[in-house]
Amino acid sequence: MSDIQRYESTPRLSRVVVHNGIVHLAGITSAVRDGDIIVQTKSVLDTIAARLASVGSSKEKILSAQIWLKDIDRDFAGLNTVWEAWVPADAVPTRATCEAKLAAPELLVEIIVTAAL
Repeated sequence: MSDIQRYESTPRLSRVVVHNGIVHLAGITSAVRDGDIIVQTKSVLDTIAARLASVGSSKEKILSAQIWLKDIDRDFAGLNTVWEAWVPADAVPTRATCEAKLAAPELLVEIIVTAAL
């Protein structure tokens, strides 16, 4: 178990886990709870970039992303505008996007990513 590193752990979860050269991030929601999908997506992506950097990875090394939207009909286009501007064109990961009831009513988006170190 010593090759598994856990960061920002609480009794409920670790926000970052690194194992065998792979970085696993817990679901990330926006720090800005009153923003629209553009604001919240930017906030989530900023947090993803910071957490990846904290263990020596980056958005260029993202392997996959799982995205949940509160309202996919309303927010899918806005999410994609921010996502496509943020993700490097030569490093686009696999991705799935779906609609889900999120942990708080003001949250519009949650993203989990897996990346290489």
